[in-house]
Amino acid sequence: MFKKFLSNQLDLLKYFIRWAIIITPVAIAIGSLVALFLWLLNRATLFRFGHNWLLFLLPLAGVVIHLLYKWYGQSAERGNNLIIDEIHQPGAGVPKRMAPLILVTTVITHLFGGSAGREGTAVQIGGSLANLFAGIFKLDEADKKTILTAGVAAGFGAVFGTPLTGTIFALEVIAIGRINYTALLPCLIAGLIGDITVSAWGIKHTLYHVDIVDTGQVLYGQHLPVSLILLAKVIAAAAIFGLVSMAFAKAVHLVKSFSLKWIKVNWLIPVCGGLVIIGLTFLLGRPDYLGLGVTPEHSGSVTVVSAFQHGGSMAFSWLWKLIYTAITLGTGFKGGEVTPLFYIGATLGNTLGELMNAPIGLFAALGFIAVFAGATNTPLACTIMGIELFGGEYALFFAVACFTAYFFSGEGGIYPAQRVAHAKLPAGEAAKPKYLHRMLAKYKL
Repeated sequence: MFKKFLSNQLDLLKYFIRWAIIITPVAIAIGSLVALFLWLLNRATLFRFGHNWLLFLLPLAGVVIHLLYKWYGQSAERGNNLIIDEIHQPGAGVPKRMAPLILVTTVITHLFGGSAGREGTAVQIGGSLANLFAGIFKLDEADKKTILTAGVAAGFGAVFGTPLTGTIFALEVIAIGRINYTALLPCLIAGLIGDITVSAWGIKHTLYHVDIVDTGQVLYGQHLPVSLILLAKVIAAAAIFGLVSMAFAKAVHLVKSFSLKWIKVNWLIPVCGGLVIIGLTFLLGRPDYLGLGVTPEHSGSVTVVSAFQHGGSMAFSWLWKLIYTAITLGTGFKGGEVTPLFYIGATLGNTLGELMNAPIGLFAALGFIAVFAGATNTPLACTIMGIELFGGEYALFFAVACFTAYFFSGEGGIYPAQRVAHAKLPAGEAAKPKYLHRMLAKYKL
């Protein structure tokens, strides 16, 4: 019995050492390239702030991005979906050119004012470099799936400074309703080393502040640890977060399909998208919805950070950011969806907090993670993200918001390659007659 136990422990130790040796250089490489990407992104954003005329070149930038992918992209244009497919079933592999292509084209998008994020770039950098190292180490199919998943964890954890979130996100995003813990240890190692590497290069992540509020309630002389009124407000807001995340995913797909159907010359699609972005910016008279939406261009700018304060967002800032991002990504510009989702969620949370007379900072934080949870179908990862970014005081509310938004966001999401392992609604539940319908039928109403 003891020998068997000792043998098992030695096997676990060998497994840990083997993957630590494999993952360490992969995660360092990913973290270093993500650090370079974040530095370039910041420089591009600040340069655009000082040269507003660059926005007029956005249509031309779209043509350049289109041609780069046409001439050199090949399958790399499928982005995150290609990586998810490769994790499900390794095939042709993730092209080496994916990492430099997505890095360059994302920086171009931001330099000229496109509304996009950075998560997609970091994940594709992680998947591309992981696939490269899989070839160097001559890994078999099972190990290749593991290293690709770890690459996603390293990229995501490094770009946001959330290594534990990156770990769970990489495991959870592959299939709706199922987490395969086989790659848990390699992903955790990758997420930690990727994040440490970015910090070692001197790159700082955005900090968010949530004011401390009393979330308890006194009921009939007894103190409850959770306010039932506040909890009801959180659930109501989370349902709206889920619906908005579904609207975002459908808007991006709608813009893509509409563009392909009605614009027959492919290089004109980004031109039209760029022109619409320019027109909207002049119509609104505000540049707040261009670019990443984290660094303020001027005093009074609506940003993700400002949304955590009273008056830090306008009533429909979330809707304008949704429209800008759907047009940008739907017409062929590159970047991620997640930071725009943070912006949409935080500003929507700000608006709902004002309407519901709820804590603004807390509701901005809830929207920040819950809209992301609904759009990516990763409620557990987003709950952990809330804890990593905002602290553990509101962990219960984070979980309620993320899982509620997840259920209200529908079966789809922003990643078409994401498979459905278990439907959100139990089998047969949707077909059951609802109580109200049964009552109406009973009384023939």
